Amino acid sequence: MERAVKTTEISDIKARFDRMTAAVFLDYKGMTVASLTKLRAEFRKAGVEYKVVKNTLVKQAIKGAAYGDKLNDVLVGMTGVAWSYEDPSAAAKVVKAFRKDAAGEKLQIKAGLVEGSVLTAKAVEEQLATMPGKDELRAMLLATFQAPLQQFVGLLNAPAQNFVYLLSAKERQGK
Repeated sequence: MERAVKTTEISDIKARFDRMTAAVFLDYKGMTVASLTKLRAEFRKAGVEYKVVKNTLVKQAIKGAAYGDKLNDVLVGMTGVAWSYEDPSAAAKVVKAFRKDAAGEKLQIKAGLVEGSVLTAKAVEEQLATMPGKDELRAMLLATFQAPLQQFVGLLNAPAQNFVYLLSAKERQGK
């Protein structure tokens, strides 16, 4: 690779790490082209960017970052990086679901990166992949906001409802 091409590639990788909310480092050794194509399609559906990268270029791109030295052990062998830009858990969820499939048996998680913190492969699969996404969090927040209002409406309706029950009981007694 020429120096100009390497410089461009390093700056492109650095820009991805600067924009990301989370990244998952993968080892795709032993996977077929068909299964890798399927994995890429799943990543695209989830809004995750996936790229097979040279370890030396990634090391150069993250050299000045606080987590740069922590990833030196991870950046060995075949490495693919999945960057999530909006939902931090999107890439981890795709990988976890894909590994359950027969096509993804050979896919291995090397590590994860969330807001400057390096996660182990186990933490990526157990914690990051089970974290609720943005839409789920919004739904939970909305439910939290609605709960007091629903209780208030129930309290306002209670006297009228009790009056109806009283009238119904009187009617049954009168028969």
